[in-house]
Amino acid sequence: MDNRFNEVFLVFDPLDKEFSPGSRIIDSFSNCFLFYPFKKSSNKTFKTQLHLLNDLMISSSLDLSHALVVTDTSNIATSIAHIHICDKTVTKTIHHAVNVLTTEAKLFPIRCGINQATSIPGISKIIVITDLLYTAQRIFDSSLYLHQIHIVSILNKLRRFFINNNSIKFWECPSWCDWSLYKAIDTETKQFHPQLLYPCKSSWNFSKKNECDNILSSWKMTFQASDLKGHHFLNLYGKYNNHFEPIYVKGSSWLKYFGHSNSLCVRATRAIVNHAPIGKYRLRFFP
Repeated sequence: MDNRFNEVFLVFDPLDKEFSPGSRIIDSFSNCFLFYPFKKSSNKTFKTQLHLLNDLMISSSLDLSHALVVTDTSNIATSIAHIHICDKTVTKTIHHAVNVLTTEAKLFPIRCGINQATSIPGISKIIVITDLLYTAQRIFDSSLYLHQIHIVSILNKLRRFFINNNSIKFWECPSWCDWSLYKAIDTETKQFHPQLLYPCKSSWNFSKKNECDNILSSWKMTFQASDLKGHHFLNLYGKYNNHFEPIYVKGSSWLKYFGHSNSLCVRATRAIVNHAPIGKYRLRFFP
């Protein structure tokens, strides 16, 4: 590992029981967690969703065994979680990070809120309010992907919490809906301006993305400015007549449309590059 990755090492055990079929938390406690997306198909539906959130806030404020966790993350990766019990804010967690991905920043306040709520005596039901339900759903996704070092920590807490027949629910609340509790934490998040201490460390995922972006930028500059692509390379265009650029996620820019057929993929590749001397072909015949 070199200094480009800030000497940050990924610590992950692929044999962890949370990712082993049969012993995963979704296998043992599938009825202990629920998700409620925010649906806005009409003004009537929007008002109904707000009423549901208000009813949720009122019902949780009347029960000492309920913990209402509201999370938010700003554009500068300031993560805040408020924990409410009986209509009172009992705990606030504030964490600021730089050089992290959006999903990491969104996941961290959920992790902090769950850690705090599960440690409060007498809590049997946790309600998490977040503006990005997709991030919360990744907690129970047992497939291999980034951020699993956070996921394992959350699942270990929830496993001990679920043993006593406790439960957790995740509700989505977009920031634009101006719901009272979320509006308060969103305002606090945007007003938080910490003094950064340098040098700043980078997360593993951010470092990998930054390195990949630099490689792609270098490749595009070299490829467009040189004659390596030949004189008949077929430039592909997308919306608004923008050039298709190489990407390394979601099946690439165009290959995903031809990948289902080997013969079609070969013909499409030949048509695009027009036998331009690139890759191994160039190294062999044009050293």
